[in-house]
Amino acid sequence: MERARQLVGEMLIYCFAVVLATGAFLALHYAPSGEEVFYDGGYEPLRGVPMSAAYQSALEISFDVRGGLLLRQLHLSSTTLLLLGTVVWAMLGHFRYAPAWLGLGLTVAGMLGGYGSVDDLFAGTALGGVPIVVWYGLHLLAALTLIVSLVVASRREAARRPRTPGFVALTLALTLLVFLWP
Repeated sequence: MERARQLVGEMLIYCFAVVLATGAFLALHYAPSGEEVFYDGGYEPLRGVPMSAAYQSALEISFDVRGGLLLRQLHLSSTTLLLLGTVVWAMLGHFRYAPAWLGLGLTVAGMLGGYGSVDDLFAGTALGGVPIVVWYGLHLLAALTLIVSLVVASRREAARRPRTPGFVALTLALTLLVFLWP
């Protein structure tokens, strides 16, 4: 059971690498501002509609940036896989490890922060009137804390049971399989 937990933990690190790469690209085009602007992007039905700068930048990433929508979807799906993987990782450890609880809580906080930072209808109604910068900061803080938690837990598990080249290859193959599964 410990080896399976170690395998899932390694997969979570690779999954987080995808979240980090896509998130870095999205951050280059994102404006975490609640300032009201008029949409002037490529999506014709919304042109001239007042909205927050954060929501406008999310729409511009989706419609105007080449590959932007694909990367937004990959970021969301890899974050969802990270959440599900963290739940499996915590269950394999029988919820007895503090990093498992910390990782689970941080993943949920990071996802809520990501949803809140887009400032769409869901964020405005369900998540309350919290400023966009706070949501974006929560998203980034949770992501950084989560990777530290995963790396520390992975190093502890690798110290008890060293990784072999076959184990690393299996982990990479399973991670690719999870991402490419239809």
